[in-house]
Amino acid sequence: MLAQSPMRTDQAAVSVADLGAEDPTIEIVLANDAHGAFVWGVLDRLLDEPRCSFSGVTASGFAAMEAAVFAYGLSVGGRRGARMALANFWRRVSHASVFANDRTSLLRSVLEQSIDIEQIRVERCPVKLCVQAVNARTDAVKVFTGSQLSIDAIVAAATIPFLSLPVEIDGDIYWGDGDVFQSPPVLATEARHRLIVTGRPSAFTAPCPDRSPAAGCCLTRCAPVHTIFDGRYRAGAPLLLRPWIDWGELTEMRDRGRLRAADWLATEPFRAD
Repeated sequence: MLAQSPMRTDQAAVSVADLGAEDPTIEIVLANDAHGAFVWGVLDRLLDEPRCSFSGVTASGFAAMEAAVFAYGLSVGGRRGARMALANFWRRVSHASVFANDRTSLLRSVLEQSIDIEQIRVERCPVKLCVQAVNARTDAVKVFTGSQLSIDAIVAAATIPFLSLPVEIDGDIYWGDGDVFQSPPVLATEARHRLIVTGRPSAFTAPCPDRSPAAGCCLTRCAPVHTIFDGRYRAGAPLLLRPWIDWGELTEMRDRGRLRAADWLATEPFRAD
């Protein structure tokens, strides 16, 4: 059963233009070391910000699941649809984890209930989704986007190596833990900012090869790079390995993500636009 039908409201079926073509357009990068419920809070707060529009999101690890739900929710219901889709997704995770012993089956079941993959694959989807997984035989990072996106690809990205079996896709086997910066960016080119949500405060401050070293320098287009990180990510990292996930604990992490996103927005990151 699918999470929700396309919502026939004034926020339904939005495009990037509908979200505000003259507003700051953001590519969101979700690193696999940021805890999922913290990422939920960051996305939830950004959806409250009328100035922000979103051109694409790329993710690895469990964040690939949230990225897919985020893209789907925006596609069928705009900002409100994305917030509802994320909240419903986490409620399913919290509920299903009580009964499921097989983590991969849990992820697949929850994802199938939360998104329509065809809605994300189509060109008119307002947010370009990319997920990264690792070839279990060669350790090569594979980027899935556009017509290559599938439930299998997203589940593979979220599968923990060695704790679960890899997922077979087109004759190869993949699992998660891929570093989102091992491959060149493949997101939408109209973005004016890149926002990285990560568990490490200084993980992505590499110098731009075309200019002098600078922490806020994009590796390819010299667009401003911003970082929101979870200082308590190590405490939250094992959460999804437990046989249960407490809703109160999840919402506490979500609220911390919202707070960190609000702190970042308070710095007026788009003031140069």
